[in-house]
Amino acid sequence: MHSILQRGNALLAYVLSVLACLTFACFISTVFLNYRTEVDISTVKILVKNVPDYSASREKNDLGFLTFDLQTDLTHLFNWNVKQLFLYLTAEYETANNKLNQVILWDKIILREENAKLNLKNMNAKYYFWDDGNGLRGHKNITLYLSWNIIPNAGFLPNILGQGSHAFKFPVEYTTSRI
Repeated sequence: MHSILQRGNALLAYVLSVLACLTFACFISTVFLNYRTEVDISTVKILVKNVPDYSASREKNDLGFLTFDLQTDLTHLFNWNVKQLFLYLTAEYETANNKLNQVILWDKIILREENAKLNLKNMNAKYYFWDDGNGLRGHKNITLYLSWNIIPNAGFLPNILGQGSHAFKFPVEYTTSRI
């Protein structure tokens, strides 16, 4: 006859196999859903300064300041397989030194129980908008995008780009006043 350990091992292997199959079935039921939605982004106030970067070489680099408005409804993204959303606002632009510059300006985590209808007004950037040179002053094509990661219970960690963006330009003169 089989010992207690052999019976326990067989039972545990069976239970884990059933749980793995159920987890895969849960994953496959939500993997093909469309998680994109419309996003409305607008800028309110835009300033650029030329200040020393004390964390590196102390050279003067451009530092951009912006205030933005953001409206979107993300409630339909939540289903039984979504634990939380990690939102982040990205600025993309091109300079002579770099073909593509991407700077994350703001982020937010929305849990399942929280209100996912965003109507943010006059929000300041959460992170500094540094350029590794003098590429912000007078720049005519900087685009803001809202993206999010869906943190699932089981499955992939998709990176979704919202439908809608906002292009703006920085002033041609540096701001000398304190912000």
